[in-house]
Amino acid sequence: MPGPKAPVVNLSEMEREGLEKLIKRRQVGQQIAIRARIVLAAAEGQSNQAIRDKYKVTLDTARLWRTRWTQLQDIALRDLSIEERLRDAPRPGKPAQITADQRCQIEALACEKPEKQGRPITHWTAREIADELKKRKIVKNISSRHAARLLKRC
Repeated sequence: MPGPKAPVVNLSEMEREGLEKLIKRRQVGQQIAIRARIVLAAAEGQSNQAIRDKYKVTLDTARLWRTRWTQLQDIALRDLSIEERLRDAPRPGKPAQITADQRCQIEALACEKPEKQGRPITHWTAREIADELKKRKIVKNISSRHAARLLKRC
């Protein structure tokens, strides 16, 4: 017995061109490119199973991006670009406690020489960075491990 009918994806000429340009771009993430291919295939009338087989994704992935695209089509392209439509949705969870401004201050501190701060070392360690961040009151509290993770991402 067949399951529920997949939503029909109708693309405007501008949306189709935008998706095709996105796929051909050199500096686009592969996740975004595969999602664009899924939407284009859905617009061509391919079933979720055919999309799954063609692009080696799960059936849930094919369903998700077909459905998400149709839900976002009511929003004008000038308000939500094609690439933004294909990005991950915000994840649930506790919001970050370190702001962008604090991150910049942490990076700036890491670029300073420790001797300038009166520290008897030549290179920053995670513990020394964490101590200095607390001393300067850039952050209220931070572990040396978390400070090291933040710097590693930079």
